[in-house]
Amino acid sequence: MNTIFDAYTKILTEELKPALGCTEPVAIAFASASAAKALGTSFTSITVKCSGNVVKNVKSVTVPNSGGMKGIEAAALLGALGGNASLHLEVLSTVTDEIRNKVKEIVNSGICKVILAEDIPGLYISVTAENGSDSATAVLKECHDELYSLSKNGKLIINNGTKENSDDNLDELRKLLNLKDILSYAKNVEIDEIRKPLKRQVELNRAIAEEGLRKNYGCSIGKTLKKLYDWDDVRIRARAYASAGSDARMSGCSLPVVINSGSGNQGLTVSLPVVEYGEYLRSTEEEVLRALALSNLVAIHQKKYIGPLSAYCGAVSASAGASAGIAYLMGGEEAEISKAISNTLAMVGGIVCDGAKASCAAKISSSLEAAILAMEMSLEEKTAFQSGDGLVKKDIEKTIEAFGKMGKEGMRETDKEILNLMLED
Repeated sequence: MNTIFDAYTKILTEELKPALGCTEPVAIAFASASAAKALGTSFTSITVKCSGNVVKNVKSVTVPNSGGMKGIEAAALLGALGGNASLHLEVLSTVTDEIRNKVKEIVNSGICKVILAEDIPGLYISVTAENGSDSATAVLKECHDELYSLSKNGKLIINNGTKENSDDNLDELRKLLNLKDILSYAKNVEIDEIRKPLKRQVELNRAIAEEGLRKNYGCSIGKTLKKLYDWDDVRIRARAYASAGSDARMSGCSLPVVINSGSGNQGLTVSLPVVEYGEYLRSTEEEVLRALALSNLVAIHQKKYIGPLSAYCGAVSASAGASAGIAYLMGGEEAEISKAISNTLAMVGGIVCDGAKASCAAKISSSLEAAILAMEMSLEEKTAFQSGDGLVKKDIEKTIEAFGKMGKEGMRETDKEILNLMLED
């Protein structure tokens, strides 16, 4: 990478991808489709081995394009029988009624075995498809849509583990993220370099939000906000659109979402409130796109400390990103944007992730309510929580790092207990 700007453009381009449904079941389907394709023949059994965080995020969410099915077995079998691995996180868009009916017949037959991978934090999925003496294994590690490895009969076909320390590896590029440079980038990057991924994020995420407001999905958090609160208030619309998108997505809606940090819910949260405020303020398209670059990168910056999956609710980091983007549209500079982020984290930094499910939409609404208040505190009242108030530090980078370490390291035992409690029923 030649410059910080080049790195940030690559991060946005690589991170902001469309995904069909919740990314964990889709990632299982992607790995399963990849293994089945590599096997090259029909399979007689499939074994899925995954980390606890993946189990947690697949247990209660509807697999997209499945006809209402839930669970790891359904995701794996749909991917293996009807998925198109070349479509990555849209792998299940090719599933037909015939495949859905077939999976419904065999999903409880024992053909698919699920194993909990012990002592593997974060995101890990291994799918092995077998037929007699032949087998093929696809592995995902800390990434939903790129194979870490693919092998057949023990011989490597793909080995992306060698890329982990390369200069253009996303993990290495994320280390360059800091608020000062993110803000400079958002203000000065050539807009055509980021127009395509950000416009796609707006268009796709708005479409599923509209779907969530039209129909009854999950617990209809977005529709409830629209019905019972003041729809003329931009604060309510900002929360409702993001929540409605999650309502639909968590209930198996087949419309794609452009993700952030590997998560559709975070992609919705970090984008739609900024878009709503842009319309309210009559901002230009370029101003909104620059605010979206800021909000997306601020969210990704926080997640570099936490990792893709943990016991720390990603709606919080995404809402802090949205707070930054809205503050930018409202005329805030680095000091006000820093306070908006810090205030958000200080208020809702303790929300736990107990898996992907309908209540994610409510957590998005609550986190955004805090984020909007955090932004208004910074811009209107010129107030902020001070260093020493919990995990708040004097410097915004130290504050982000502190909350990130709490989410990754401090909540590790919490994560284990959440999984144990979820598996009890």
